[in-house]
Amino acid sequence: MKTPYKNIFDVLKLNRFIVLGTIIGAVLTCIVSVLMVIKLHRESMDNAFVVNGDGSVIPLKMVSQLENLEVEAKAHLELFHGYFYGIDASNYEKNLEKALWLGNSSVDALYRQKKAEGVYNRLLQYSLVQKIRSIASKVDLQTEPYRFETVTVFEINRGSVTDTYELTTTGNLIHVYRNFPNNTHGLLITNFFENTLKRIENYESREK
Repeated sequence: MKTPYKNIFDVLKLNRFIVLGTIIGAVLTCIVSVLMVIKLHRESMDNAFVVNGDGSVIPLKMVSQLENLEVEAKAHLELFHGYFYGIDASNYEKNLEKALWLGNSSVDALYRQKKAEGVYNRLLQYSLVQKIRSIASKVDLQTEPYRFETVTVFEINRGSVTDTYELTTTGNLIHVYRNFPNNTHGLLITNFFENTLKRIENYESREK
């Protein structure tokens, strides 16, 4: 005998398929949403920054990193050389720690060499002050890694005596993920080398 009502098992089976379909759809939607968020985050880390005229990086809006690469590269090199060579007895540990974030093992090896030679001990013993006077860099942006040459002029104050030196360094720059606040430009110094160091006479008169 036929009835106008469906079999209860058929109804339950249909409901089960509907529920399973809804759950699977929701899971797939969540997975796609998470993947899209991750992709958007990675893209924003490479693009959502503004570079000021002085080379500082501000995460404000989407800009083309390529257009600002030269500014960022020179700002990165200036930041590194300022930290690595602009030191005194009160700040050298903090400055060197910041500098090591901006370079790879070649920078760390030079730091360890200077430490073994007693450079930082003499800094403490004689209360020396290394003050940066100027930093000028040339960067070849044709292909990565980007070759650079930096000329740093700094003075060493020994109390009553102040000597001025010109240091030429070379190396390469490669892209890495930006790390706030340790590496804001997303660049890393590799193959770092101190080429020449010479004492400059009458630096003050040259500036005039």
